[in-house]
Amino acid sequence: MRLFIACLLALMVSRALAVERVISLAPSLTEIMIELNSADLLVGVLDGGERPAQVQALPSVGRYGQLEMERLLSLQPDLLLLWPGSVGVAQRDQLQRLNIPTFVTEPHTLEQLADQIEQIGERLGRGERGRQLAGEFRQRLSGLRERYQRDAPMHVFYQVWDRPLYTVGGGQIISDALSVCGARNVFDDLTLPAPQVSLESVLQRDPDVIVASDAALLKAWTAWPQLKAVRAQRLLSVPDKGLERASGQMIEAVAKLCEAISSDR
Repeated sequence: MRLFIACLLALMVSRALAVERVISLAPSLTEIMIELNSADLLVGVLDGGERPAQVQALPSVGRYGQLEMERLLSLQPDLLLLWPGSVGVAQRDQLQRLNIPTFVTEPHTLEQLADQIEQIGERLGRGERGRQLAGEFRQRLSGLRERYQRDAPMHVFYQVWDRPLYTVGGGQIISDALSVCGARNVFDDLTLPAPQVSLESVLQRDPDVIVASDAALLKAWTAWPQLKAVRAQRLLSVPDKGLERASGQMIEAVAKLCEAISSDR
């Protein structure tokens, strides 16, 4: 009886919280909406790169870092999905003063991403789909951790850009993805999500592997043969941009990253 009552209460809460007009303020959150079979609830999106086919016709509320507030208000949302990095501080404060219900998501680990996918599903009234998607994600994640664990992690420099030289910090979800693959981000002591680093600091930390999303970014490292990664020819191109979008699809991108690092043992 208690289980029945608990399920009934959960259903009532889900229905009470269900929304009808959602604006996604990050491409990754738009992807989560699609994965939750909830694109029908979207009335607007923040643009940042190529749109998925399911949301091609939706109104834009601006681009990454620049929100068009009047357009957003005209769409009369009853829920905003917000990744803080996609909107400037001043406009985030402005949104807060508008008192529009907002779900803020900024996962720093893959486990947190799974939790937040489930939470968004509940908030949308699509709890069953959210639990299913999050469960599949966690199961896949557990399998990757077990398969690629190492006694001693490989030290990896993850290169985001070359001029200037950018990487990911320890609190960034890609850093956690590396740990799933039995690796360690050589700049995991830095707190910024995407810190700029110097060539000298990379040489000093001397990674076992250098990973970039574009092979063209790796060519310049051959000028530094003293690096372990260069001597061992461990300059890996992992072109799947899915690592840079924190949505359900990221787990397959992590699998490709793990495979690339593992095949280079």
